[in-house]
Amino acid sequence: MNTTAITISRILHAGYLFECEGTRIAFDTIFENPFSRNCHAFPQLRFDEDAIRRQRFDAVFISHFHDDHCSLDSLDLLDRATPIYLYCIFDELFDMIRQLGFCHVHPLRLDESVTVGPFQVTPREAMDADVDSMFQVRAAGLNVLNVVDSWIDDTTLGQLVDEGPWDMVLWPFQTMRELEVLAPSRHAAAPPALPEEWIAQLQALQPRYVVPSSCQFLQEPWSWYNRAFFPISYAQFGREVDAALPQAQVVRLNPGVSVRLDADGLQPAPPLPWVIPVGEQDVDYAYEGNASAPPTSEIARHFAPLSEAQRARVLDYCRSGLLEKYGDVEASSDYFDVPRVWQLSTVDSDGSTTHWRYRLEDGKATLDDAAGPLGWTTEIPATKLYGALEQGESMTTMYMRINDTVFDDDTERDLLDADVVDDPLIRCLFSDTFGAYQAAQLKRLLAR
Repeated sequence: MNTTAITISRILHAGYLFECEGTRIAFDTIFENPFSRNCHAFPQLRFDEDAIRRQRFDAVFISHFHDDHCSLDSLDLLDRATPIYLYCIFDELFDMIRQLGFCHVHPLRLDESVTVGPFQVTPREAMDADVDSMFQVRAAGLNVLNVVDSWIDDTTLGQLVDEGPWDMVLWPFQTMRELEVLAPSRHAAAPPALPEEWIAQLQALQPRYVVPSSCQFLQEPWSWYNRAFFPISYAQFGREVDAALPQAQVVRLNPGVSVRLDADGLQPAPPLPWVIPVGEQDVDYAYEGNASAPPTSEIARHFAPLSEAQRARVLDYCRSGLLEKYGDVEASSDYFDVPRVWQLSTVDSDGSTTHWRYRLEDGKATLDDAAGPLGWTTEIPATKLYGALEQGESMTTMYMRINDTVFDDDTERDLLDADVVDDPLIRCLFSDTFGAYQAAQLKRLLAR
């Protein structure tokens, strides 16, 4: 290998393998399709798990705790002597990785470099520093910025400009509509264009090469999210970046594809043999605004029916567990500071629906079937509610539908200042929990 070059290979989503002078380091390793339960690789691929088990990485760097970046099922394929470097403010995730058998698990600190062979990897601060980080990677006289999923504030941007010049930037090219699809009737379609600040930031960084990164997935083939979740296509990204940075080159890296970066330019390199393309690879996203969201009763039919024990778990939660939890979590706005009637609807796989009405008052929830104007509604497939309770199902995979109705005039006015994540079910399931997905993975893996 040319000692003045870095070979960069795409794995999937935000996953990359960097190689230089015989040293191999990987980032945000996901070796699953689908991953995060319902994220199907786009373009389509499969992994040779036996070949992955034979791989040896000198280090693995994980940018944050989200399950599409830190999955124990994927880490389970790796040699337990592999050093794992993780950016996370919660000790629990480090403990989980150690319980899986890894003996070298290290926390990453912002702006503190880690040296692995010729590589110097420095975590940089993201806009949400409690969650995300970015990676600056130096080797062979080259400088690469892996932005992962992050948004960048002005202070960090100034720091990154000072760290230039940049040979390559791996840029998160999608603006996923994770909250808008929860309440599609209350959100306008997003414009299929890059945010203005992204263009300005790329112009400030002035990289030689820009890779549209992250977001290599679609939901289930039947999912309406596939037309509503991703506003930006590869083609749109390329057009806008080409126009704004005529001196830069936009480089699409599909899973398994490798390139060799050096001071003179970029050349193709042999692909990763354990990432196996399936079908057409130069596919692109199609966006149709809110895409006529189907009713929850139709969505629920795509999921397996609950067993009697699983259904009992859901019913018990709606009758008592939710009531106990509600008082422990607070809303971020004052919408629920006044009494509200909330209707939770759980929809079985045959389309039948159970309505639960709660009175929310003084920080408490009580079951109350008395008539009264509704102040909030939540619909969810019962199978998905069970998944959240027992399997670490995340908010973005649950097909919740929030406030998909017309309320009285006073309520509609008040809702203008409410946040969709103030939803009582979202708060009860997710406000004070961490690592439920990984905990469910660990329990299953240790029980083998």
